[in-house]
Amino acid sequence: MEPISDHLKENLSIMFVGFNPSIRSGELGHHYANPNNRFWKILHESGITKRKYKPEEDFKLLEMGYGLTNIVSRPTKAADEISKEEYRIGRQELKQKIERYKPMTACYVGKGVYQEFSGKRDVNGGIQEESVVPGTTDFVAPSSSGLVRMRIVDVIEIYKQLLHLVNRS
Repeated sequence: MEPISDHLKENLSIMFVGFNPSIRSGELGHHYANPNNRFWKILHESGITKRKYKPEEDFKLLEMGYGLTNIVSRPTKAADEISKEEYRIGRQELKQKIERYKPMTACYVGKGVYQEFSGKRDVNGGIQEESVVPGTTDFVAPSSSGLVRMRIVDVIEIYKQLLHLVNRS
């Protein structure tokens, strides 16, 4: 299955970084296309987007200053199918993307994504004290997966903090 395209440009307000595309995203060629994933609902209900977008509209986030990428580009059923080598390559590629596009904030959609990228094990949510790439603020948000046991209202509150961070700048 082919990787799905990133939606990136220079000087984004937020670069959203996921683990990797789901099989459904790979089939459709769009980010967060699994109907059980709550990404689009979270963005809307947190105020990051004015309406709930559909996965096939993922490229439209660029117009708002938001981009989409993943630490690993290969679609899988679950993140535990990603190899250490894929993560090693993905870390290098993600660092290069952040250095090239210089987003104001990199939002890691899941604590595990940031742990894989940063190499840090003890990670709290929200703004990180030290960024992996200087000049870009690292923000760790809960995963938008339907498997996450956090209440959706609590997840949305954390994404509202991301919105406040971006609006302050």
